[in-house]
Amino acid sequence: MTTLTQSAPWQTLSSLAESVKSAHMRDWFADDAQRAERLQASACGIFLDYSKNRVTDDVLTALFDLADAQGVDAQKAAMFNGEIINTTEGRAVLHTALRNFSGNPVMVDGKDVMPEVLATLDKIQAFTHSIHSGEHKGYTGKAIKHIVAIGIGGSFLGPKIMTEALKPYRTDAVKVHFVANVDGCHIHDVLSERDHEDTLIVMSSKSFSTQETLQNTLTAKAWFLKQGGTQEDIAKHFVAVSSNVKAATEFGIAEENIFPMWDWVGGRYSLWSAIGLPISLALGFDNFKGLLEGAYAMDEHFKTAPKEQNLPVLLAVLGVWYRNFFDAQSQVLLPYYHYLRGLPAYVQQLDMESNGKLVTQAGEAIDYETGPIIWGSEGTNGQHSFHQLIHQGHGVIPVDFLMPLNVPNQDDTHHAMLASNCFGQAQALMQGKTFEDCYADLNGKGLDDAEQTRLAQHKTMPGNKPSNTILFEKLDPFTLGALVAMYEHKVFVQGVIWQLNSFDQWGVELGKVLGNQVLAGIQGDADSADFDSSTQQLINRFKQANAPK
Repeated sequence: MTTLTQSAPWQTLSSLAESVKSAHMRDWFADDAQRAERLQASACGIFLDYSKNRVTDDVLTALFDLADAQGVDAQKAAMFNGEIINTTEGRAVLHTALRNFSGNPVMVDGKDVMPEVLATLDKIQAFTHSIHSGEHKGYTGKAIKHIVAIGIGGSFLGPKIMTEALKPYRTDAVKVHFVANVDGCHIHDVLSERDHEDTLIVMSSKSFSTQETLQNTLTAKAWFLKQGGTQEDIAKHFVAVSSNVKAATEFGIAEENIFPMWDWVGGRYSLWSAIGLPISLALGFDNFKGLLEGAYAMDEHFKTAPKEQNLPVLLAVLGVWYRNFFDAQSQVLLPYYHYLRGLPAYVQQLDMESNGKLVTQAGEAIDYETGPIIWGSEGTNGQHSFHQLIHQGHGVIPVDFLMPLNVPNQDDTHHAMLASNCFGQAQALMQGKTFEDCYADLNGKGLDDAEQTRLAQHKTMPGNKPSNTILFEKLDPFTLGALVAMYEHKVFVQGVIWQLNSFDQWGVELGKVLGNQVLAGIQGDADSADFDSSTQQLINRFKQANAPK
């Protein structure tokens, strides 16, 4: 057993779980008229109702004790102070410095990183203005009207989902198109509809060598040259976000159009950096800065709020409660807002890449469950498909319901229907419907008792399904920044409790290495002995199918 499972708070929670599992939330609400008022918190324009969770005051106390025992406060301070908490890569973890508006220095290895961070923000602002104003022109003198943003993972997902979520705030000056998939169909479809004379390519890769991103950028370069551009013209139509200045300049990108990255920013946390350049180009710099300001506000809340009112801490300990004491395999996010439909995919990468780990920070094998499977989609669509499993399936699937109280171009009927579905689903999951109620509903239907009993059994829903309801006035840049930072810090707290390094991703790295090896095998530059028989068979079939006819 690890020290975590042997700890006093863990043992207390194990004992409490046995008694809580035999209780129903219906009864708690009936017995406590103040439950909803007591189990709520708010910060940064975000309201959290966590009363529909299978927790008592004793459970919450034990969960906070567990967070204390695992050193959450100390690790939080270490992260914000720039200490090396990514121990396997020897790096600080300072995505929070990218949105630090306190005026205070942030030190890494004895150096204040804030001057360079702020200089990069100024550079993003100036470049965004030059594009939107038409000052930056293509090689034929045309203003830039289309941006093709090429990246993968965090270099793609964050900017794409943020610009989708903030669609009402997009500028009319340019249109941004995102490409990540190395499947040539995607880049072909995007480029085939563009005029190379008014198109700018933004390539985002820290190393300037990420396989998918580099290949898509090379394809874009070949397209640009084929359309009539020259190697010299590339400087006006290609920019890079990368730490590899040499490779970028050799590609043809002007050095002044290379935006820096730092090794203390992980890919899934990088939207706050120059990786967010496409966000600024799509929304305008002021809205990009608003996103950063919202995240900074959540950082300050996370640093200073007591655990009982701390949104990231509350969400984190509730997640630990279900993952480790109710065997919840997954967590579902249900945004009741069309523009926020990409959030589950964003949190999926953030959470599963961070906490899908086998060993503790100390290298000990883990004997408890860690990161859950994160999934979800638009709430109202899911009600007509997978909500069935949440309502009547075996097991516990905790739910986060998310909804803005006001939306752009609001139609009161539509929005009222949206809200009624969101709140109604949360209520139905908690209350369920008893066999007795289902049986009574069938009275007078002309059924005999056996048939009435049989149908009532199918209609019965146990309820007692936990959920959080997360509301905000509207989804503006500030609120979205706060919302994303809230989930970042939630994942961090869970990683600390589970004794993980939440900031490396060796599984992802292995996939990259093997992908390159297989590519070499397909192209004939690798020995067949490098591959297992199954992989070699697949390579052979692919080569045969693509051999010259």
